[in-house]
Amino acid sequence: MAAADNEITAIYYIQHHLQNLTFGNHPELGWKFASTSTEAAEMGFWAIHVDTMGWSIAMGALFLWLFRKAGQVATTGVPGGLQNAVEMVIEFIENLTRSTFHGKNPHIAPIALTLFMWILLMNTLKIIPVDYFPELFGRLGFEYMKIVPTTDVNATLGMALGVFCLIVYYSCKVKGVGGFAKELSLTPFNHWLLIPFNLILEIVGLIVKPISLALRLFGNMFAGEVIFILIALLPFWAIWVLDVPWAIFHILVVSLQAFIFTTLTLVYLSAAHEHH
Repeated sequence: MAAADNEITAIYYIQHHLQNLTFGNHPELGWKFASTSTEAAEMGFWAIHVDTMGWSIAMGALFLWLFRKAGQVATTGVPGGLQNAVEMVIEFIENLTRSTFHGKNPHIAPIALTLFMWILLMNTLKIIPVDYFPELFGRLGFEYMKIVPTTDVNATLGMALGVFCLIVYYSCKVKGVGGFAKELSLTPFNHWLLIPFNLILEIVGLIVKPISLALRLFGNMFAGEVIFILIALLPFWAIWVLDVPWAIFHILVVSLQAFIFTTLTLVYLSAAHEHH
């Protein structure tokens, strides 16, 4: 009986920490925060994951504040720590853009910088212990609280959809609507009889790009979150043995996933600027 109770407690703990704070219009209870995962599902598509929205906006605001602050205190003399860090990131993104993006567009590097820093800051929230914020917000009356937006597929799909819109926009702007349509129709086989086959291949490939971007980032971050939660269920002595090494390793994952998302975005936008 004790083992069964422990199993139920563990299942509830995992489900609780993986559930978003959801606000929406329940068909029977009206507008409210969901008290259970069932209520959240019954709210339908237009329900909002408040924690995902709040923390992603907060990390975006933190990015803007940090870089604005670095600009305000920038000096030609001995730079401070913040200025050094910001300059290193900017130089890194400039070099990455030069080596990856082969078109001419002054907006691409700022887009890459924004994506990299925003994803990096959101991912870095994972380093905070998994129980800290759920317990804190629980005392404030909120049933759920997931603080890592990139562990929510809605957030990663939203960013990937933005990249997809940029791909289509620049493809039409650089090549013209007719040129973009011609590229889709006559690639890879340059013959009018194979246009239907080409369209299927190219449109599927175009749609797969944002989906792969979103699912790659989500999958890696969600898996890491689950492992942190499972470690938290272990005895106290085992938590320290496993949690610290995993957190140190995950620092690499956090930055690597931001790098991969940004690099692939640059590759896709570079292809959108190329004439075939």
